[in-house]
Amino acid sequence: MDRRRQSRVFVDLPVQIWGMDANSRPFTQPASLRTISGRGATLQCVDALLKPGDFVDVLYCGNKAQFRIVWCGKPGTEMAGEVGVESVSTDTKLWDFDPLRCAASVGQG
Repeated sequence: MDRRRQSRVFVDLPVQIWGMDANSRPFTQPASLRTISGRGATLQCVDALLKPGDFVDVLYCGNKAQFRIVWCGKPGTEMAGEVGVESVSTDTKLWDFDPLRCAASVGQG
């Protein structure tokens, strides 16, 4: 059974991320969004060592928002480099489209 509270939309959007890694060292790097929802996203190609509870800033098309790490793909698995994040910037709209509307329209056309 799917535990997700909101539908996800699959995307491939380039972003820049930065913050403090699990060793309290600052990092900045390019990454990409793999899925997005109304409250969160999945980042991929993340090289920084992160852990649940850490925070990252995400820049997409000139818009910046802060996210909390909720899960990290385990090294050595096909999910290595993927990170699930939840927005803590409730008043900031990062993407220029509504992921919930996109999810609702899939398969209706």
